[in-house]
Amino acid sequence: MYFFRALTVLPPLPPAIDALPAMAKNFWWSWEPGADAVFRWLDEELWENLHHNPVALLLTLPQEKLTAAAQNPEYLEIYEEYRRRFEDYLSQPTWFSRTFPDKQDRVIAYLSAEFGIHECLPIYSGGLGLLAGDHLKAASDLGLPLVAVGLLYKFGYFNQEINPEGWQEARYPLLNFHKMPISPVTGSDGRELEVPVELSSQTLCWTVFLRIWEARIGRVRLYLLDSDTTRNRVEDRQLTGSLYGGDHEMRLVQEVLLGIGGVRALRTLGITPAVWHINEGHAAFSVLERMRELVSQGLDLETAREVVRASTIFTTHTPVPAGHDIFQAGLLSCYLDRCCPESGLNWESFLGPAYDPGRNGFNMTLLAHKHAAYTNAVSRLHGETTRRMFSHVYPGIPAHEIPVKTVTNGVHIETWLAPEWVERFNRLAGSSWRTPQNDPAAWEKIAQMSAAEIWSVRKELKAKMIDRCRARLLQQRQRYYASPTQQEEIETYLPPDVLTVVFARRFATYKRANLLLRDKERLARLVNDPEQPVQFIFAGKAHPADRGGQEIIKQIYDLGQTEPFKGKIIFVEEYDIQTARCLVQGADVWLNTPRRPLEASGTSGQKAVLNGTVHLSILDGWWPEAYNGENGFAIGRGEVFPDEELQDYYDSLALYEVLEDVVVPAYYRRTHGVPRDWIEIIKNGWRSVPHLFNTGRMVKEYASRFYVPLMERSTYFIENNFEAARRLSDFKRYVVQNWPAVEILKVTADRPPIPTAGDTLDVTAVVKLGPIQPRDVAVEVYLGKVKDRFLVEPEGFPLALAESLGENTYRYTGTLALTQGALGFTVRVRPTHPDLADPFEVPLLTWAPEF
Repeated sequence: MYFFRALTVLPPLPPAIDALPAMAKNFWWSWEPGADAVFRWLDEELWENLHHNPVALLLTLPQEKLTAAAQNPEYLEIYEEYRRRFEDYLSQPTWFSRTFPDKQDRVIAYLSAEFGIHECLPIYSGGLGLLAGDHLKAASDLGLPLVAVGLLYKFGYFNQEINPEGWQEARYPLLNFHKMPISPVTGSDGRELEVPVELSSQTLCWTVFLRIWEARIGRVRLYLLDSDTTRNRVEDRQLTGSLYGGDHEMRLVQEVLLGIGGVRALRTLGITPAVWHINEGHAAFSVLERMRELVSQGLDLETAREVVRASTIFTTHTPVPAGHDIFQAGLLSCYLDRCCPESGLNWESFLGPAYDPGRNGFNMTLLAHKHAAYTNAVSRLHGETTRRMFSHVYPGIPAHEIPVKTVTNGVHIETWLAPEWVERFNRLAGSSWRTPQNDPAAWEKIAQMSAAEIWSVRKELKAKMIDRCRARLLQQRQRYYASPTQQEEIETYLPPDVLTVVFARRFATYKRANLLLRDKERLARLVNDPEQPVQFIFAGKAHPADRGGQEIIKQIYDLGQTEPFKGKIIFVEEYDIQTARCLVQGADVWLNTPRRPLEASGTSGQKAVLNGTVHLSILDGWWPEAYNGENGFAIGRGEVFPDEELQDYYDSLALYEVLEDVVVPAYYRRTHGVPRDWIEIIKNGWRSVPHLFNTGRMVKEYASRFYVPLMERSTYFIENNFEAARRLSDFKRYVVQNWPAVEILKVTADRPPIPTAGDTLDVTAVVKLGPIQPRDVAVEVYLGKVKDRFLVEPEGFPLALAESLGENTYRYTGTLALTQGALGFTVRVRPTHPDLADPFEVPLLTWAPEF
């Protein structure tokens, strides 16, 4: 094989439209309402065939079309309008620059294994990637100084085809990066930049080189790493082949390249982040590389660990331990054996806090969590689930105090809102519904839209969705040479006046796409009701290794091929961002049936509500925070059973009950042809969901609660030759070594004979601290309401040091005001230090014995 360098050569553009290449190479056009007209106008059919890829469009268009466009007044008006908007967007002051003017040069690095930016950059598999893409767009809108790093997969995730037997088949088309809205990064000498990552076992060392590509997401830069370069061995060029492809060993190597390579890529680009955001555990090896850098500079390992922790936030999205990557020591040794030879330390020294004894391996979620000042879950319920899941890491510490925060996910409104709504929202509320304003009052104004107008738009969007679904079904049948009759009958599928329920998402088994199929007789009655029929559209991909998910796809496909379900239950193949937009915008009902509490957040329902699609869901993920009884429908009441079969049986009954008794009658109840009760649900959805469950709010929350405090914390830990980091490292070592000596010897409480609300409780505790000093502990009364032998809604109230009793023993006292109810209290001691990010960053706690 010989070396060659590829070039992307665009046609010469007339001066009147010479900003097109810059606009094509920035994904801003993909979410700015109407901006895609700059490209669509040039050749609409070609634009559709190229999956809305502006770079491929410019490379394909004949010169005469571009010349004609540059002379067409209609096109020039469109072009000039969006060229001006684009330039204004990049130059105008932002929310972040106005709110934190002194932090504009403090860079935030966001690392993720996948990014769902647009259908023409298919390096995403599902919700994690779409959330990451929406995060970058909101960060751009808000003006955060954020850069992102991921991997560039030359086969993407996979393209899904359903064969005539109903089985999913995975196709891996080779992506031509030079025809995509990304560019290779070059150095001052014009050569493409590459980052070396050394891999090593006890017997072999070799280097993988990663080429750096850049995608521009408005103001944000996304850097993507690609191992398909001629400097690499043939087998190493496949390492960034496909997202979540290959075996467990391939997963490990990809995570090493993302984490270690991601840090090195930013260093190569001259970018020094003040904050590092690890989006899920795939990028956890970034902390290893950052510690290695510090240790190589002469810092001891534990101090380096504190420096890294002081500038890191970790977002976890996985609510079950089985979903976290675990790597065995033997496999890690094959790639990291000499990761830091200059320090004399091995990889186990660096990764020690990630060891999970229950699973006999190194846990990437724990690696990220243990090296982050802040860890957050992505909904309130997910926060509760995650804290329970981490309870073995924090023995004896109450679940609600385990250091996991919550930032509920949202969606990027401009990306997911149908164009048909944009002009109407602008008419009613100006631009105040958009990121970054997103004023709740704007959504109240939008909810004043007339029922007739809302229903008219809903019918229009539904018709577009049905047309697209029929086109996909026709394409599928033509691929397998279906007869003319079989092709023609598709036109009778999915009549637009029938209530249409859509289930579209990743086909993981816990999402229970087949929950409806548990009672086929009842389902048949629903879809064949002569007056109030229901039809169902399913879409989604199962991981190629997930046989259970693929079997569910086949169940649904097979059912839709038989009477009485034919044409009334369909499966649409190749669920991508474009299809997702169409479905969330056009469905009547968006169905979500995860097995609670396994849905970390879920955001597709938020996109649906935004577009006037009514949400019908298990009370899991984000929905318990949003559902108010008037803005959608709930399946069940949040019940959780220990047995999965019982859970599925109960939830299927609840689903049929709400469909038959509530959803279907509300949809078909009409006044002068308009379902006014249904429209009221849509309006209540607008009033309650978009202003809260959007990435503008979400990223503002990240910035205010985590990014900016971490900017300050990281500076504090670095200055004066890492003084604060050394001090905190010494403190942790000191309290861990001496904590076994801590003991609560005696607790007394003086209380009234008949306590009454407003009375006080005087508490005294005698505490033995051993070598630990009183300034290094907090002694607290832990007070709460008694329920089922537990304290609920507890709070800790500090006791004050009253006197030293000698022999490292101290008396603490305090007074509590009593409130009405059945109360219980105890006393506890925990370490405290002004530089701890969380009271239980050091997971030590001593409780009082019986008193």
